[in-house]
Amino acid sequence: MDMQAQVAALIGEAEQQLVDGVWDLTRGGRALALQVAAGLGNAVGAPEGREDMADIERLEHLREALAVLAIALARTHGRLAWFLAQGSAALTPVLHWRALPAGDGPAFNTVLPTAEQFTRAEDAVRRLSAMLTRLGT
Repeated sequence: MDMQAQVAALIGEAEQQLVDGVWDLTRGGRALALQVAAGLGNAVGAPEGREDMADIERLEHLREALAVLAIALARTHGRLAWFLAQGSAALTPVLHWRALPAGDGPAFNTVLPTAEQFTRAEDAVRRLSAMLTRLGT
């Protein structure tokens, strides 16, 4: 399952838990969700003009999004932590990407992502951000 499908499934499960009344965020959880949503939004920005950015910048921004998720994950527990952990897990392919040529040596099993992969990863981050915004309000 690709990262967009994983994020879609994660969001679907979260929405179902909200509908079923299984997941009721505390005030602190809602505040953290909004903080993470803002951090993710700042990391990847709007889709317009992203294709014109250098690959190294796009990769930096995606790694920043992963850092936002990791830091927030360290500060919470329960369902919100599980949601953030699975969001991070869905984005793990980003950790195997590089933006620089490997040259003649080994590259630690990293690969050069395509422009479409960058776009799909950025979209997945935006979808996580949108869901976290809904959770926080």
